[in-house]
Amino acid sequence: MSDDDTTLFLTSEEVADLADPADYVAAVREGYRERGHGAPAEPRTALFAEEPPGMLTGYMAILPETGAMGGYTYAAGFGERDANFVLPLFDADSGDPLAVFDGASLNPYKTGATGAVGVDALARRDVSDLALFGCGPQARGQLLATATVRDLDRVEVYSPTSEHRESFAAEMNDRIDPTVAAVASPAAAVEGADVVITATTASEPVFDGDLLEPGTHVTAMGQYHPEKREVDATTVARSTYVPDLRDRVEQDAGAFLLAREEGAVDDDHVHAELGEVVTGSAVGRANDEEITLFDSGGTGIETVAAAHMLYERAREEGIGREIEFTPASVAME
Repeated sequence: MSDDDTTLFLTSEEVADLADPADYVAAVREGYRERGHGAPAEPRTALFAEEPPGMLTGYMAILPETGAMGGYTYAAGFGERDANFVLPLFDADSGDPLAVFDGASLNPYKTGATGAVGVDALARRDVSDLALFGCGPQARGQLLATATVRDLDRVEVYSPTSEHRESFAAEMNDRIDPTVAAVASPAAAVEGADVVITATTASEPVFDGDLLEPGTHVTAMGQYHPEKREVDATTVARSTYVPDLRDRVEQDAGAFLLAREEGAVDDDHVHAELGEVVTGSAVGRANDEEITLFDSGGTGIETVAAAHMLYERAREEGIGREIEFTPASVAME
């Protein structure tokens, strides 16, 4: 906290340029290291409205070594079919509010960083070819972050809309070193890929798991619904399956739940949490022929880790507007 015990309000615009993808990856890796040592985190709670249709959701985590706790609350859909993110961040020792973020802009970066931590923990060291499904902000975040943990030569990007994949490839060719090429089919993307990332809104699998070559790593991050999935049962069954949180699997990891329902896997197929792999308490990749799968549905771990990193930088640079919270002992007098 600052000397006058005020809290920072930080807008999406103010935090947009405070950190680069590698900074997010470092912060999120630390968050999952703490989780691997027992830091508390819970899966999201989601409430749904029918008319107008929308969702209110949120998740939380405490990172004791970082010294922060908090998480996202956001509303999506409803009349405007848009989303609004609020991120409160608290001091883990005192409980004092450190910051409130208008948190939409950091979302693709902290989520992309989580995917990159998964790639770093599970993919082969010598990967060079990446297949990317999706062309939106989340796909952009995944690619920018992954490019900081592996020396990629080529990226094949696929989206059902040719204009989207072509424009995305052109944009990314100007931002990262590997050659980014739009391809016309899912099979063309997966063929020869060392890493496959799905960052879509698809409800059904976006590629055929039989096409995965031995040694491939897959990150699936676009879905967190028990009846929706981006990867098929074959992909799940062929892989060493690692979720961000074990407790999330039974709640909304549709790829795993539907694969189990189809008889392709059983409960023992959940290998370890990402944090356990990061700390080394569980083996990630055992050999170069193994297929690995990181199921990333979103947690408070990366949210708090990234927010605290941004908060510290904002304090250093004098960014943000100070606001005051009244403690309950005073407010309830």
